[in-house]
Amino acid sequence: MTGTPPADAAPRDDRIRCDACPVMCFIRPGQAGACDRYANQGGTLVRVDPHVILSRTVAEGGRVVRFGAAEWDGTVVGEPTVAGVPQEFVTAIGAGTTYPDYKPAPFIVSSTVDGLDMVTVVTEGIFSYCGTKVKIDTDRHIGPERALVRADGEPVGHVSTGEYGSQMLSLGGVHHLTGGTKKEGRATCDAMLALCNGAAVELTVDGGAAVVVQAGQPPRVNGQLEERMRVGCGSATIGMFAKQWEGRVDEVVVVDDHITGVLSEHQAGKLLGIRPTGIRVEGRRSTPGRYFQVAQPGTGWGGTDIADPLAILGPFDPKVAQPGTTLLMTSTTGEHHAFFVLDEALHPVEQEAPPALRASVALIQENCEPALATVLFMGGAGGSLRSGVTENPVRLTRSVKDALTVVTCGGAPVFVWPGGGITFMVDVSRVPQGAFGSVPTPALVAPVEFTLRLSDYAALGGHMDHVRPWSSLRAGDGVRQAQRGGNPWPLVRR
Repeated sequence: MTGTPPADAAPRDDRIRCDACPVMCFIRPGQAGACDRYANQGGTLVRVDPHVILSRTVAEGGRVVRFGAAEWDGTVVGEPTVAGVPQEFVTAIGAGTTYPDYKPAPFIVSSTVDGLDMVTVVTEGIFSYCGTKVKIDTDRHIGPERALVRADGEPVGHVSTGEYGSQMLSLGGVHHLTGGTKKEGRATCDAMLALCNGAAVELTVDGGAAVVVQAGQPPRVNGQLEERMRVGCGSATIGMFAKQWEGRVDEVVVVDDHITGVLSEHQAGKLLGIRPTGIRVEGRRSTPGRYFQVAQPGTGWGGTDIADPLAILGPFDPKVAQPGTTLLMTSTTGEHHAFFVLDEALHPVEQEAPPALRASVALIQENCEPALATVLFMGGAGGSLRSGVTENPVRLTRSVKDALTVVTCGGAPVFVWPGGGITFMVDVSRVPQGAFGSVPTPALVAPVEFTLRLSDYAALGGHMDHVRPWSSLRAGDGVRQAQRGGNPWPLVRR
């Protein structure tokens, strides 16, 4: 990729102008642009990072062998062929961009797979219209829905809906990137870039908690490392473990911010013949054994704001309750639990739990999955980058919707949203490390690959005169091999 000297400079000026993004930096020899992705190397604009090729060897039975540890031995990158022979897939990581978008994509590579002529078109898209969706596995309340989420004090997103055992954040988007102050846009871009590249980011929620999130790692809420996500809501926990309590305890209350369960009233308890205990639970009774709003959201028992579980109980009904009645109270993760016995005045008195009940709490804990933070990058690729693939951009969109073209991000599978455009989401933990970049506009840079049959590519008006064979890709040109295990192979029979 060759840049151009600045139009307003004298001929002896050795700067070149980078046209890889709208910033259009002037770069002196030996220096990089503002994005640190492009540099002036002897008067030529070069991509600083190596271009990534995914490699695999398919042995009998489909075993995948990882690559990337060894240095290049000087041979041409292998042609994708048949089982037992190395196969490669060209990603957009380090490939460069089509900006300005009238240019064909940086790499349009043909290959033969199982007798079919295929083509993969790759480009590093510049995404002003992008965001990240963050799933935080925790019962703890991190903030009310719609509350602003901040990085370095700047608003970068908001709290979205609370899902089953997880708190959801929506970060980024064009309004935070370009619709606010420059500082807000930069903070948004930096936070998303770090998250997409697998780094830890500290976020604060207005009226809520401070959280540290990192893709594939346990979240930290108000300095406390989360170990497990809840096994289910309070009602579901009753349903799953009622048999564990039958004959071992008279009553069980599973404390939960959303749905608190009560064994004796619950249908599971009824079917097991659990007798009424006269217990009274504060909150709004939904259906038998299920209570909403027993307390306010918080970081205490079951995601509520209580430290004493008895705070959600009213006086036991003296017409039903009996001294000696046993009561187990637990959270949906088993992190909090306590055992009580009613005294003569029908007051719960805490005692040491019998071994059988401690074992049931341990079973709840065992059935909780490890707490993780999950990060999805979401971007709209239905804009002008499509012209780097075809002269008639809408045909690319239609071919994606018709499943003729497979979209990947750094070789990782994506989910393409229904409806207009090419809006996709990808789990960043499945993308090779360091695949995302940024430009100072601000915007994120993400790899995008479009793979389809060569005949289909010609039919949708592709840039056929820019198609190059695999043999043109040489490791000496700054190509490196990598392998991301667990992803389906993008070059498959269509």
